[in-house]
Amino acid sequence: VSHQRTDWISIQGHICQLLLPVLGPQPCFHNEKDRKHGKEQLLRRQESLIAVALSTAQEFVWAGKPLEAIPAALQALRFSSRVFGSGSMQLVPIYLLLAEASTGTGHLRQAAKYLSQARWIVLQTPDCSAALQSKLHRGLGLFSIAEGNLDQALYHLANDVYLATAEFGLNSVEVSGGYFHMANIFFRQNKMDAANSLYTEV
Repeated sequence: VSHQRTDWISIQGHICQLLLPVLGPQPCFHNEKDRKHGKEQLLRRQESLIAVALSTAQEFVWAGKPLEAIPAALQALRFSSRVFGSGSMQLVPIYLLLAEASTGTGHLRQAAKYLSQARWIVLQTPDCSAALQSKLHRGLGLFSIAEGNLDQALYHLANDVYLATAEFGLNSVEVSGGYFHMANIFFRQNKMDAANSLYTEV
């Protein structure tokens, strides 16, 4: 019952009306033009459902409610896999969000699985953008912090900063997150000069 309640609060209440046209029986079309139009309409509905589920999950993570984020992110993953395929780049941000939420709930083993999935897709995609690679390294860095492996975390966060700089420029807001998490690590290690320098950069 508690799982159903969490699921309802998280996502089902938001997407209930979107689910029926997507999962219900599809109309039978008698000509190619109508069939094509029907497929396009179904795709738009599925993409809307994915967008709502993903933004809902992200809002819960930002609000510090990782448990509520997981059902919404799983719905986004389910429909994204159906629409784009199980090895698609569109799944990487969802896997990273699931990893962050799982880490937040203390399920590090599950978080590691999601990160492995995201990493595998990125490795299989030679033309993967620096922006997405940056997000992957940030996710790996945050996971390493949760594990207590601060040196590994600094390695990933440095890659995050490098890739974000390559994609967005040296003084972009996108770079500041990597700097901020690195500064927090140096603060924990009592390396105040490095921490203050990075906080200033942020």
